[in-house]
Amino acid sequence: MKMKWLKGQVLPRLRAWSAVGASVAALIAGACSREPARPESPGAALSVVCTTGMVADVVARVGGERVGVVTLMGPGVDPHLYKATPGDLRALAEADLVFYSGLHLEGQLADVLKKLGGRKPSVALAEVIPTEFLHAPPDQPEAFDPHVWFDVALWTRTIDPVLETLSKADPTSRDAYATRAAGLRAELDALDAEVRQSIGTIPEDQRILVTAHDAFGYFGAAYGLKVMAIQGISTESEASLADVNALVDLLVTSAIPAVFVESSVPRKTVEALIEGAKSRGHTVSMGGELFSDAMGPPGTPEGTYAGMIRYNTRLIVAALGGGTP
Repeated sequence: MKMKWLKGQVLPRLRAWSAVGASVAALIAGACSREPARPESPGAALSVVCTTGMVADVVARVGGERVGVVTLMGPGVDPHLYKATPGDLRALAEADLVFYSGLHLEGQLADVLKKLGGRKPSVALAEVIPTEFLHAPPDQPEAFDPHVWFDVALWTRTIDPVLETLSKADPTSRDAYATRAAGLRAELDALDAEVRQSIGTIPEDQRILVTAHDAFGYFGAAYGLKVMAIQGISTESEASLADVNALVDLLVTSAIPAVFVESSVPRKTVEALIEGAKSRGHTVSMGGELFSDAMGPPGTPEGTYAGMIRYNTRLIVAALGGGTP
């Protein structure tokens, strides 16, 4: 019932963007010849650009006051469909370091990010995770699912490459970075256990998570949920009527109580599921809006990685019949 992320659909777009990447190379090269822009925060040693909020959260937590972080993709932004602005390109060119998720999550920006790697330290955090821990369709073993942050233990593996990169760029702060990294690692270990315990309160026959696009595969595998989605791993794929009808069948036959929309994906296809189930005599509620490819607004709990994970977990547990551990 899940649509696959076809390499035949993704790779031509990346090839097309290689031409665009060549056209921006002059802008990047010219900007790199200037003194890198420094963050405004006093005491910051490094200017860092990150693509998504999840990546920025790790970098900011390890870097602390020594690192000024700019995030390109804010709340509600779909990285699969994101197109860089001239301002983004300037920020990337002027940064000391660049961190991004990788595994084609950033879609059309991916080629530009790869090109930057030859000019300055540019780290794709998801791509440092050993491939044996990544998910891919059996018939497309190199088309890895990029949504690795939904397995908290797996995302914890990104701390070390951030620590290593920051320490190499700013060796005088190595001890401070190491201390902050150790604290973050302990926090995420506790979060992983917390999520596992919470999901465990959902009755086993209700542990089916139906969402707008296939972003929660790692979450389901790590914490014991069967995950079904209307769209594939990339939101560039489109759901067919047959996909929608197959999911409606699942909702009705399994008496699934709730489905979920996502903050960065249009909700119309999820609403179609609810109406389809209703027409067949089964009431499905809207379980809430999950954060998938983007975190919540800055200054809110959901605007942090740990807060986003906790928020999603609470919604899922409440909607699928779980309770307080």
